[in-house]
Amino acid sequence: MNADLIKRVRKLSQQHAYTSIHMHETIARKAGFSGTDHKYLGFLLEKGQMTAGELAGLTGLTTGAITGLIDRFEKKKLVKRRFAEDDRRKVIIEANTENIMALFEPLYRDFRKETESIIASFSDKDLKVIEAYFLKAIEVMSETTNKLSEK
Repeated sequence: MNADLIKRVRKLSQQHAYTSIHMHETIARKAGFSGTDHKYLGFLLEKGQMTAGELAGLTGLTTGAITGLIDRFEKKKLVKRRFAEDDRRKVIIEANTENIMALFEPLYRDFRKETESIIASFSDKDLKVIEAYFLKAIEVMSETTNKLSEK
C-alpha cells in the first residue's frame, strides 16, 4: 500500500465531510432552519413516520430537544403529530413529503444534477469500488457511533 496515497485519500475524505457540513448548514439557513435540523427530516422521509422517542434514538437528541424540533417542523407544515391508534400516550410524527420536497428540491437541484453527472462519468468497475468504500465507511461510522453511545 502506498502510505502517501492513503493519507491523501483520508484527507480528501475529511475535506469532503467538512464541505458537506458547510453546504448543509447553508441549505438549512436558506430553508429557514438553524444547524442540521433539516437533516433530521431525512430520517422521517426515509421511514415515513415514527415516534418522537424513535427520532430521539436515531438523532441522539434528548426528548426535550426533539419536542422543539418537531414544533419547528410542524410550524412549517413539514410534519404532523397524531396519536397512535393502539396507545394514545404515544405520538406519531408523520412527514409531509410533498411540503418537504417543495422546500428542499430547489435548493438541492443543481447539486443533485452535478453529482449525478460526476457519478455517471465513472466506469461500472470504478463505481463498484466507490460503492464498496462508502458501504465500509458507513459501517465503521455506525460502529463508532454505537460504541460511543454506549458509554
